[in-house]
Amino acid sequence: MTTTQTPTAAANTTDACGEACAPGAGLDVADAERAAAVFKALADPVRLRLFTRIAGCDGQTCVCDIQDVGVSQPTVSHHLRKLREAGLIDCERRGTWVYYWAVPGGLEALDGVLSIGR
Repeated sequence: MTTTQTPTAAANTTDACGEACAPGAGLDVADAERAAAVFKALADPVRLRLFTRIAGCDGQTCVCDIQDVGVSQPTVSHHLRKLREAGLIDCERRGTWVYYWAVPGGLEALDGVLSIGR
């Protein structure tokens, strides 16, 4: 015999839960997409290392000073491009070298996520 729950019973279960079971507001769609893009960019260990090295310096750093992360130069360039596309870093070419810096507020997209439960 199959038992089905009537709509009245389902409504009573929700009412019994009360405010304590109600979900929080969460992120809106745009904020969730932005935070996911930043998390995705930082989810790779090489990109995370590159970002922390760039963000940890005062001002700008030359690409020649951050290439020793255990991967080839073309792979470093790929990861730096992904960080730029995520809005976490920016760069400027000066002659043969490229200088990188962390974008102020680049991590603000994560504020809504990281503040949950604090």
